[in-house]
Amino acid sequence: MSGVIVHEWLEQVGGAEKVVDRFAAVFPDAPIHVLWNDAPDRFASERVHESFLARTSLRRHKAVAVPAMLSAWRHLGATDAEWMLVSSHLFAHHARFAGRDRDMAKLVFCHSPARYIWEPDLDTRGDGVAQRLASLPLRAIDRSRAQEATDIAVVSEFVRERVERCWDRDARIIHPPVDVRTFGAATETLSAEDAATLDGLPSEYLLGASRFVTYKRLDLVISAGATSGLPVVLAGDGPRRRELEDQAEARGVRVVFVGRTSDDLLRELYRRAVAYVFPPVEDFGIMPLEAMAAGTPVIANRLGGAAETVVDGVTGFLVEDFGGSEVRDALERVRQIDTAALTTRAEAFDSEVFDANISEWVKTIGARGA
Repeated sequence: MSGVIVHEWLEQVGGAEKVVDRFAAVFPDAPIHVLWNDAPDRFASERVHESFLARTSLRRHKAVAVPAMLSAWRHLGATDAEWMLVSSHLFAHHARFAGRDRDMAKLVFCHSPARYIWEPDLDTRGDGVAQRLASLPLRAIDRSRAQEATDIAVVSEFVRERVERCWDRDARIIHPPVDVRTFGAATETLSAEDAATLDGLPSEYLLGASRFVTYKRLDLVISAGATSGLPVVLAGDGPRRRELEDQAEARGVRVVFVGRTSDDLLRELYRRAVAYVFPPVEDFGIMPLEAMAAGTPVIANRLGGAAETVVDGVTGFLVEDFGGSEVRDALERVRQIDTAALTTRAEAFDSEVFDANISEWVKTIGARGA
């Protein structure tokens, strides 16, 4: 059976991009259709097909492009594929091809229904009067087009409940891939720059790592540092960096910003940390499992997808308050965590497990719908 892969847009980094990387590896002959491609070195150029939006300025303005996306996904041209495998966190599940195979099997791997449309209380990008008003017709269209899916897989039970609530659809759970081998491997060599970064770190620290945007709640990593008296290392970059710097200064917490990292450096940052602190209410959360693969316990939010991967008291601790006694107590106990339990837990989410699950899903559901 021939197939096609569909994804919102390609970026240099991101959890959704890791999923598409595995889709592409499992189905090496499947072309990839995206709205636009901002990671031209990720796949061979002839394999990636961009929509008409890629030739406009809208590719740089996602919020403004939303109405045009609704049209772009319905005009992807003709294909002779028998199934499409869709990675969706906004509207990619709206995808429709022309031609005789227009009604091909559509398998939607849903990271989440668009949070800023369906859950503005969790994602502040949708938490405004204008945004909430605009979300009403978008929800109706989104729910209607979600009914076209032959089958839906989601990243966690947390998202499965959201899909049922928002789209009125049931879904199976297929956890996203974690590169356990990379983050569990021994570090043989480091670049001179990475080695210098590590040499400049405090001997003990809490680690936070993600894009510096509001909903990632890196401010709560700093709060955990203030409560515990431990320095903080923040890996990543983004528009909130200045705010985080100001907060660290105001609270008297030593925070080292290391910017975007290589896998080698991130692995060492995990390994040397007292704990990886993960405060956001995430749909799944790959980075806590990367930390576990590296042998580092996790302090995560009790609400959200991370609560399905972090085993409370075994691979870390689940908390509600990152600035109070819960975090202080967790960090006093975290050094007793058994490293073997961490790596064993991470292995259950390895990329090879994901590849096998996706292959079987397409084989069974794709054939049924073809």
